[in-house]
Amino acid sequence: MARTTGRSTTRLTRRLVQLYVGLALYGASSALLVRAGLGLEPWGVLHQGLAELTGGSIGVVSIVVGAVVLLLWIPLRQRPGLGTVSNVFVVGLAMDGTLALVGELDGLALRVPVMVLGVVLNGAATGLYISARFGPGPRDGLMTGLHQVTGRSIRLVRTAIEVAVVVTGFALGGSLGAGTVLYALAIGPSAQFFLRMFALPAPAGSGPVAAPAPGQAILPQ
Repeated sequence: MARTTGRSTTRLTRRLVQLYVGLALYGASSALLVRAGLGLEPWGVLHQGLAELTGGSIGVVSIVVGAVVLLLWIPLRQRPGLGTVSNVFVVGLAMDGTLALVGELDGLALRVPVMVLGVVLNGAATGLYISARFGPGPRDGLMTGLHQVTGRSIRLVRTAIEVAVVVTGFALGGSLGAGTVLYALAIGPSAQFFLRMFALPAPAGSGPVAAPAPGQAILPQ
């Protein structure tokens, strides 16, 4: 009994570490894309555009947007988890912290590798966060909630949301570019690779661990 409890505690500790390291790394990777200046991920374009409009930091804007999106879960009857609530705050704080540490970058010879590093780290962060299984991020919950309410496919709903946020963010001054394209092409395969790398072993005596729910298998944002 004591041995089983010890294993459960160790497993929970690992899940919590994966959750918060993944969220912090996600914010840091998004900040690197900002510093690269070659285009952001879809929600990053919106956050940057709103930051330009309001004069606030992009991390604080990310927190506010996450909180607003989380409120939209109420009519969609989605249930947040620890990871959902943590996502709202940790990603934005990590983003602003990284931007404070990493200054402006000059020259493509430096900006291109930082862009690539940001995309790869974002995939690793996604694998860490989702594998922890503490619930989807607020933006993914919005996607799955709309999928359930409208009956439309996950792919269609996600595409519609991301097109809307990119267009809005770009109109407000958000950055589109090679980084946006690279992110769109690479994040799926990258996240899938890291999901397998960081997958938690099944508890002793249990069957195989179930695949993540649709809302958890996309992105932690």
